[in-house]
Amino acid sequence: MNKNNEDSKRNSEYNRWIVLVGGFLLSLMGGMSYAWGSFVLPLVEEWGWTTAQANLPFTIMIIIFSITMIPAGWLQDKYGPKKIALTGSLIFFVGYSLAALMKYFPSPIWLTLTYGIGVGIACGLTYATIAPTARKWFSDKPGFAVSLAVMGFGLAAVIFAPLKKEMIKIWGVDGTLFVLGIIITLVALVGSRLIKNPPKGWSPPASSNSNSANIKDSEIIEDVPPREFVKTPKFYILWLALASVIGGGLTAIGLLTAYGEMELQLAPAFAALSISFYSLANGLGRPIVGWLADRWGTIRVMMGAYVIQGIIFLILPWVATSPLLLFSCSLLLGLGYATTFALFPVVVAKVSGTKHLGMNYGLVFSAFGMGAITSLIGSWLLDATGSFDSAFLLAGFATVFGLLLLYILYKKFLVR
Repeated sequence: MNKNNEDSKRNSEYNRWIVLVGGFLLSLMGGMSYAWGSFVLPLVEEWGWTTAQANLPFTIMIIIFSITMIPAGWLQDKYGPKKIALTGSLIFFVGYSLAALMKYFPSPIWLTLTYGIGVGIACGLTYATIAPTARKWFSDKPGFAVSLAVMGFGLAAVIFAPLKKEMIKIWGVDGTLFVLGIIITLVALVGSRLIKNPPKGWSPPASSNSNSANIKDSEIIEDVPPREFVKTPKFYILWLALASVIGGGLTAIGLLTAYGEMELQLAPAFAALSISFYSLANGLGRPIVGWLADRWGTIRVMMGAYVIQGIIFLILPWVATSPLLLFSCSLLLGLGYATTFALFPVVVAKVSGTKHLGMNYGLVFSAFGMGAITSLIGSWLLDATGSFDSAFLLAGFATVFGLLLLYILYKKFLVR
C-alpha cells in the first residue's frame, strides 16, 4: 500500500510537469497568432490596404480574445481544461483556413471576420486553460509554474516573426495563413492532450513545499464564486491595475520601433530590434519573475517591476539617445510586460482561490482590451504633437497608477 502511494505521488509529480509542457505549447501557438506584425507590410504593399486596414484584423482579434476569456474561463472551470483547449485548437484551424480564402474575398472585412473573430475565440479558449491549470498543480511554486506555462506567448514573436517573413515570400499572405493554421492546430492539439486538472484532493509532495522561502504565497484562501468576486473591491482594483499596466506595455509595443526610426534616425530593420529585445525579455523574463515571486512575494515583485517600468517610460525620451540605450530600455520594459502576464493570474488566485480561477481570471483579463485604449491615445498624441514625450509620459503615469492600485491591494487585503 505504501509502495502504491509512493508510485502515485511519483506519477503526480511527473504529470504536473507534463501539464506545463502542454500549457507552454498552447501559449506558444496563441503567441503566433498574437505576433501579427509580419503581415502588415505585405498587406499594405501587395494588397493595397492602408496600415489601419492591415491592423484591423489584429485589433479585433485582441478584443475578441480578451472578451472570450470570460466564458472560456467558466467553461474550463465547469468541464475541465482539456475539452476547452481541444475545442479552441480546432477553431484555430477553422479561423486560419477561412482567413486563407482572402484571395477570393480580398477585403479587410473578410480577414477581420475570419482571423479577428475566429482566431480571437480560439486564443481565448486555449489561453483560458493554461494559468488556472498550472496554478492548481503547483500551489507550492505558483509564480514559477504559471510563468513557465505562459512563456510561449511572449517567445512566439522572437521565434516565429523571421519565419513568417520567409513564409510570406514563398506562399504569400493567404498561403502562409493556411500553413500556419495547420501547424498551429496540430501543435495546439498536442498541448491540449497534455493539459488536465489534478485529481481531487491532490496536493504537491511535501518536499516541494519545504524548500519554499515564501510559504504565504502558496496558501489558498476561501474560493470566491465569480458572481461574488465581481462585487468585491479586490476585483475592481485588479481590473484597473491590469488595464493600466497593460496600457503601458501596449504603448511600448506600438511606439518603440517608430521612436528608433524617427528620433534616432535608425534604419527600419535596425530600429525593429527594439521590439525583438522587448519580446525576448517578455518571453524569457516570465519564469524569472515567477521564480522571484515564489521567494520574495508576488505583489512585491510586481511592484518592483512596475517601478522600473514607470521610471523608464517617464525618462525614455530624454535617456534613449542611442541604439544601445533604446535597446536597454526595451529590455526593461519587456520585463514589465512579462511580469503582467506571468503574475496577474497568481494574484487572482491569491485573492479568490483556485476553484473558479478560470472565470475569475477571465473577468480580470477582460481589462486587456480596455488597456489598448492607452496605446491608442498614445498614438493619437504622437500624431497630434509630433513628439513622443506625451505618449511615453501617458504610459508612465498609467503604469504608476497601476502600481498604486497594487500597493493598496497589498496593504488592505494581503498583509495579515
